[in-house]
Amino acid sequence: MTRGKRAFDLIGAGLGVVLLAPLLALLGLLVKAEDGGPVLFRQERVGYRGRRFRIWKFRTMVPDAELRGLPLTVGRDPRVTRIGAWMRRLKLDELPQLFNVLVGDMSLVGPRPDVPRYVALYRAPERRVLELVPGMTDEASIRYLGESAMLAASPDPERNYLAEIAPEKIRLSLAYAARATVWSDLGVILKTLRHLYWSAAGIQLTAPLGRADPAVDSRSTPRSDRGRSAASAATIPRTNQNCLR
Repeated sequence: MTRGKRAFDLIGAGLGVVLLAPLLALLGLLVKAEDGGPVLFRQERVGYRGRRFRIWKFRTMVPDAELRGLPLTVGRDPRVTRIGAWMRRLKLDELPQLFNVLVGDMSLVGPRPDVPRYVALYRAPERRVLELVPGMTDEASIRYLGESAMLAASPDPERNYLAEIAPEKIRLSLAYAARATVWSDLGVILKTLRHLYWSAAGIQLTAPLGRADPAVDSRSTPRSDRGRSAASAATIPRTNQNCLR
């Protein structure tokens, strides 16, 4: 990470925490009031160069949700609380990650960090994403803003995520990182906010599942390696580990 990007992250995250403090407090109260459970959800993710860290989110699901269904959240998951569904739609549950940015685990803009179970299945080209500092949003996050609904249309959501969505998101993230600047990061943040506004208004902007973005160089992840990712997905054990996303 360059000094300019780190300075941008510190300023942006610091301002975000200060300006959004009342909203953060309100969201915490709403989560607590709904069912009396924990306000925050912590989960182990894989970050820069494979280093593991704890990511922070507002809790959006019932306590011990990882023991009650699929590791992925798909469609209208009954484990998601009423307040949680609203926060997820607007990505408000991700706001505590501003603190992950402040301590250096994450960046404002970068590939979303995955859980160890899924990272272990990455092929060599996909593992290049671990050379990037993970972030709260990026071009891939915007493109797959409706990922949960997209997975709901699949007969095997976890396999679909590993064979199709994860490799494509990594490809998009690597392509963006190759040309990223502080100014382009600012553009991604503004674009994310715009898409979230449109999402709140009920406008569907997410491209169909598995459809490639022609604006991104497809050489970022060769087709042969994407095929091997699909083969890896076929070997996934169907167990409910703590992989809720």
